[in-house]
Amino acid sequence: MNKNHKPALNNVILSFVLLTLPVILSAQPLKKVKNEAFTANEVLEYRVHYGFMDAGEARLEVAPDMKAMGGRTCYRVIGTGNSVGAFDWFFKVRDHYESYIDSEALVPWLFIRRIEEGGYSKSQNVSFNHFKSTATSEKKTVETPSHVQDLISALYYARTFDFANAAPGDTFLINTYLDDETYPLVIKYIGKETIKTQMGKFRCIVFKPYLASGRVFKEKEGMTVWITDDKNRIPVRAQADILVGSIKMDLKGYRGLSNPVALVEK
Repeated sequence: MNKNHKPALNNVILSFVLLTLPVILSAQPLKKVKNEAFTANEVLEYRVHYGFMDAGEARLEVAPDMKAMGGRTCYRVIGTGNSVGAFDWFFKVRDHYESYIDSEALVPWLFIRRIEEGGYSKSQNVSFNHFKSTATSEKKTVETPSHVQDLISALYYARTFDFANAAPGDTFLINTYLDDETYPLVIKYIGKETIKTQMGKFRCIVFKPYLASGRVFKEKEGMTVWITDDKNRIPVRAQADILVGSIKMDLKGYRGLSNPVALVEK
């Protein structure tokens, strides 16, 4: 992360707390979501491939320190991604995300997005008010459905889903906010599979997110995701067919997991 961003991020957090504190403290409690999948101090690291080329690295971290946001205790989740090697020469990526996720309700209160991808850049701060069902960015305030998620919190919320009785073809819905709009993100359960990675063999649950076609991904279900078949539900692999080629992201390291991992052998 660029150190010059730190004062700006701190100002965003302070402004959010001051503006939302009266509403949050006077509101009715949010529903609690059972979470055995993750806790503070978890770190997941990934290697990104474009075809046969090493294209980048990604990291997801649940910070060790819990944050108070308007009287609610929150996980601070940081997601970063950057291009590497030859890929960095012609398509430079420097992405930084932060999501402040309610530790009981597993909804985001604040979402921070700083991305540089090729010649495109975007900076956005979004505050969520789950008592008024709104999300507010620098541009506008939009109405949101119940339990709406941002790009980062959606992953951690999905890790709490119970797949014990799921059958191939079953779907799960996550209402998601992106770029001042909300849309239903649907993930379809495919089944179970043991996959081999550089870290060893993992027992996995396989699903496909429903994605917008005609923009980045080739088809409505152009992405496949493998998550560990254990209580952690950590992503082990994600593969997407894009308009030119395919991108694959593989787990290369982890620590601070809440439960034993479904590693068959190294």
